[in-house]
Amino acid sequence: MKKTVLITGCSSGFGAAAARLFAAEGWNVVATMRCPDAGSDLQDLPDVLVTRLDVQDRDSIDRAVGAAIERFGRIDVVVNNAGYGLFGVFEGTTREKVADQFEVNVFGVMDVIRATLPHFRENRSGLYINVSSGAGVFGLPMISLYNASKFALEGFSESLSYELAALGIGVKIVEPGGVLETKFGERSGQEFSATTTPSDYDGFIAGAGEVFEGLRRSRGLATSDAVAKVIFEAATDGTDQLRYVATDDIRPLIDKRRGSSEAEYMAFMRERMTPKTR
Repeated sequence: MKKTVLITGCSSGFGAAAARLFAAEGWNVVATMRCPDAGSDLQDLPDVLVTRLDVQDRDSIDRAVGAAIERFGRIDVVVNNAGYGLFGVFEGTTREKVADQFEVNVFGVMDVIRATLPHFRENRSGLYINVSSGAGVFGLPMISLYNASKFALEGFSESLSYELAALGIGVKIVEPGGVLETKFGERSGQEFSATTTPSDYDGFIAGAGEVFEGLRRSRGLATSDAVAKVIFEAATDGTDQLRYVATDDIRPLIDKRRGSSEAEYMAFMRERMTPKTR
């Protein structure tokens, strides 16, 4: 029997690439997104259902899950991919924007899981793959709120994996770094342009821009297709591995975070990540 995967955030980037890959590998695919018209290129693929799911709209989550089960009979894997990142200093970000960041990156994931868990429990099987980020492992300047949401997602996912293992349900985390052809940076830039930041931060922001430019120059050639392959590996390797690093650009920082003492790690990061203000 063909397996079925439900993926959130399929209008572009990792989600769209993952939907195409799973379909090419013979899976039934439920490609969900806020605006299904954005998935017109997926509509013509065999055994792909494109349907609306906005992680901030619980009714749309329930409808999408129901449509998936009605069309394909069951769901085997859920890929929680939908997300975005706020960019800017904390003081310049409104409480409403902070809440929105967590609504999408954390509470939206929880709501999708809550909507599908009864189905997984009934089947005594299923797998959640939550797309995190290198920002769920190490902190960087100017993305404190994105960091906070992804740190929360990582902790939630690890703890949930213990709860669900006894039910035959798995939880995995995929950690990508910078992938330039996604729309992630475009939305982050739009969000930053809408913030109002005290002028005292001007020097810091200019220095932080240089830090991120340095990170961009040092990146490898990671693509959404490469990240999709890691998501597919996590779905099919049959292991209980929890975390998968999806792009090589973040491996040095992750290795330093997980393989060094706290003092060594903080000295390393402060030297490289503290903006040089003028």
